Amino acid sequence: MSRIARIEAWPANAPLEATYLMATGTVPGISRTIVRVTTEDGVVGLGESASPADAAELFGGLGEDFVGRDADVVRDELSRLPLPTPVHRTDGQVVIRRPETGVEIALWDIAAREAGVPLHEVLGDTCRSAVAFSEYFAYRGGREETPAAVAAYCARMVEEHDSQVFEGKVAVSPPEEDIRMVSEIRAAIGPERELRLDANMGWAPETARRALELLEPFSIANVEEPVAAFADMADLRRTTTVPFSAHTPDVDAAARLGTPDTLVVGLGPFGGIAGTRRFIDACEKAGVGFWFYSGDFGIATAAYLQIAAATPHVKGSSQSLLRWTTDDVIEGGPFSPEAGLVDVPTGPGLGVELDEAALRRCVARYAQEGAYHFYTGGPVPRY
Repeated sequence: MSRIARIEAWPANAPLEATYLMATGTVPGISRTIVRVTTEDGVVGLGESASPADAAELFGGLGEDFVGRDADVVRDELSRLPLPTPVHRTDGQVVIRRPETGVEIALWDIAAREAGVPLHEVLGDTCRSAVAFSEYFAYRGGREETPAAVAAYCARMVEEHDSQVFEGKVAVSPPEEDIRMVSEIRAAIGPERELRLDANMGWAPETARRALELLEPFSIANVEEPVAAFADMADLRRTTTVPFSAHTPDVDAAARLGTPDTLVVGLGPFGGIAGTRRFIDACEKAGVGFWFYSGDFGIATAAYLQIAAATPHVKGSSQSLLRWTTDDVIEGGPFSPEAGLVDVPTGPGLGVELDEAALRRCVARYAQEGAYHFYTGGPVPRY
């Protein structure tokens, strides 16, 4: 029986190589809580949660509640926490705080390390050894600030990394400029590569309808959150065959309305690995797709990889800011997709190790800069 001896948690920042624009604001980087759990036997597990504010709770009463208890028992308790009640928003905010998430992930890491196998072998049968991720594009400060520049960037990603799936931001400019950008991107990447768009609720329903009509010639594989409400997406579905995705984790509504086709979520809303797998199971039973959300450090990304390796329903390319992330807390990080794929780590547990110097650097950056905020606080749409 392995007991928890210590729980450590740090708020950490990783900047992107340039800020990018989305309908709800400007994104400068990633802010998360990094978690390390150590057992009395000296086994160390790593975790990550979605809000940097979680660190204070884990250093306080919540973390203290776990210390001294059997690691397997705590992991089982956290794994059985109920899934959250979906909250439909109109401001593009997608973070649902579950501070225990980082601890739950770390305890799965410990269990697989103690077994001497990668986590996906604990979770189930291996169905893939590499996981697909999209290549992101957007208007970025000091870099790609015009449709032509964004298209040139995408062409370079094809040449340098053989990127297979492109996904990027629209609804930060009038629809006519979006169409011009999409036209140039399609010409740059060719007809065979997948092209997705993300409006982040930035279009009003009428604008979305007009934009989707204008996008028809460009073989768009998916539009994420063209409008805020699932019901409005259902209305749009009557006028287009383009699939939709959304971040709100409401499987029942998606199944009932027939849209969005795919839900795109990270580990945070579900309290970690087990809750995420239960949510994916619910998606599969309801006939709703699932991709992973973008914007994490390497620990959560490794958890994505391990889950996807043992979960057939994680189909298609998950979102990725990996190419743009300039720092990470794991050795050798960030992960870097090639030909649209990231290999699943084969080491024990999550398959990643903490880089102590990098952790200190990311923690010091948070202490100096505070959390990265990119939501405007106001409602969308803009157009």
